[in-house]
Amino acid sequence: MTIGIEHILAVSGLLFVIGFFGVLLRRNTLVVFMSLELMLNAAMLALVGFSFFNATMEGNVFVLFIIAVAAAEVAVGLAIIVALFRRRHTVQLEELVSLKG
Repeated sequence: MTIGIEHILAVSGLLFVIGFFGVLLRRNTLVVFMSLELMLNAAMLALVGFSFFNATMEGNVFVLFIIAVAAAEVAVGLAIIVALFRRRHTVQLEELVSLKG
């Protein structure tokens, strides 16, 4: 059995849907953040799949840039979550509705 583009896109779509529902249904900021990262990784998987089956390197180059941006996003995102936890003593989204003080 060979793995085709439809298999890669199916896995990518499944990962994206899991991440999407994680963002919609979860109330913990860390889980929402991980779900966003899962959605980003699903998009990267689709890019690599298209790049592989088109025999080009453009998708792989995009993935390298996405990985660099994701690393910066993780650093900033976790710093924001830690700052919110230190200020509010919680990471639940319901309790972080108002960011006034």
